[in-house]
Amino acid sequence: MATIGIRREDKHEWEARVPLTPDGVRGLVAEGVAVKVQPSSIRAFSDDDYRQAGAEVGEDLSACDVVFAVKEVPTSLLRPGGSYVFFSHTIKGQAHNMPLLKRIIEQGCTLIDYERIVDDEGRRLVFFGHHAGLAGMIDSLHVLGKRLQALGHTTVFAELPMAHAFKDLDEARQAVRQLGERLAAEPLPAALAPFILGFAGYGNVSRGAQEIYDLLPVEEVAPEQLPTLLEASDPPRDRLYKVVFKERHLVEPCAEGSPFELQEYYQHPERYRSIFAPQLRRLSMLINAIYWTDAYPRLVESAALRTWFTEEPVPRLLAIGDISCDIEGAVQCTVKATTPGSPAYVYDPVDGSVHDGVEGRGLVMMTTDCLPCELPRESSTAFTEALAPFAASIARADLSGSLLQSGLPAPIRRATLVWRGELCEDFRYLESFLP
Repeated sequence: MATIGIRREDKHEWEARVPLTPDGVRGLVAEGVAVKVQPSSIRAFSDDDYRQAGAEVGEDLSACDVVFAVKEVPTSLLRPGGSYVFFSHTIKGQAHNMPLLKRIIEQGCTLIDYERIVDDEGRRLVFFGHHAGLAGMIDSLHVLGKRLQALGHTTVFAELPMAHAFKDLDEARQAVRQLGERLAAEPLPAALAPFILGFAGYGNVSRGAQEIYDLLPVEEVAPEQLPTLLEASDPPRDRLYKVVFKERHLVEPCAEGSPFELQEYYQHPERYRSIFAPQLRRLSMLINAIYWTDAYPRLVESAALRTWFTEEPVPRLLAIGDISCDIEGAVQCTVKATTPGSPAYVYDPVDGSVHDGVEGRGLVMMTTDCLPCELPRESSTAFTEALAPFAASIARADLSGSLLQSGLPAPIRRATLVWRGELCEDFRYLESFLP
């Protein structure tokens, strides 16, 4: 009988997510797959929930054919020849996780990464992105409210708790709706109008964030409408504005007169340059939800911010919610990841200093990198629904021969970074990043 293990998440105190919920385990057991789960005191689902679903609860996962986790498995716990499924955060050559990838190779392990489980069109099939967007928007509004309060502005946003403070997502949605209803009676200060929130990106993360923002009294405008909106002499204060930026709003070809072509941009980003700075200056707040590598132009550059914050008038931009949270990536002033316990820092563009909290000169930044764990039950349930159709196939795969003859479905073969200690062909580029 095939056996899978579910590792206890212990990267930090907030990580209550699971790759497979008890309901998901129940389905696997019914298909003849044995499941062993490490005990956990912080998991969103109890040990007894898993026992009732038919799983064995115990520390030792060494006999499992494959071990599932959410976050990275520590190098000290990798067993020779073991097979693992988790978010490795290595496909961009991230320096902090190259020792992990190197150890996986040295130990002759197999690694399947959720981030690369995609369909034939390259669309991700198993992800937490939507819930990152949901939690990220709630937390960004919370941080915005506290920042405005620190600047002397009274707004309804100061009363919105963090996402993890709600018992579930429905309660969080209701709280946001109530804030929206109050905006009619307690409009924004005139100095903040029009309040324009820009979304960079339109994928799973952005859609989750927009789902929360749209619970407020929101009017959507196109990027081309922003100059006219800002020229209004008495803009509305009982509503908020939303603008969604796509790639053609962010970059243009370096070659003068050349048309923007989306596929060319993806294939040759070096041929494009950023044109986002004028749009950024029109925003009150930015939500970054794009996928980014250092091949692409940045959205926000520290040098541009430095110029703006030494000029008059004071920039409109108050806050950035960087849900993507690539350190010094698309948003260069994302200099560190925050946590649900301390979600914000203020970045001073003039001298580059960083101060935890919401006080001080500059921009307030929300850069929490574990946002879905603030909605652990809902995010884990959605994740399991996507992963469950593949889980039994992974457990029953023949791991002793070639990847092609393993019996793994195509999306899982595409997501296999390392097979029995060897980088798979599509990921050989990572050799240049290994220490």
